[in-house]
Amino acid sequence: MPSPAPPDVEILATLAAIDSLQGTLALARALVEAGRAVDLTGLDREAARLCAALACLPEGAGARLRAPLHGLTQELDRLSARLTAA
Repeated sequence: MPSPAPPDVEILATLAAIDSLQGTLALARALVEAGRAVDLTGLDREAARLCAALACLPEGAGARLRAPLHGLTQELDRLSARLTAA
């Protein structure tokens, strides 16, 4: 049985997932800004996977993730504002 991944690897993987979701949201926002329709199907699953990964991280890992998560929520707010205005 393989040994568990070191915490740094788990944190880096979670950071990559945050970055990926933020990129997806930014692309969706850009499409809305260009007047294109967007299909947000699946974003809830991606967000749920991210939440599950966050819940599995070791205690104290949150400090390294605070800024990236804040950026993610800001991008979500920008997309929400664009969708509301469209």
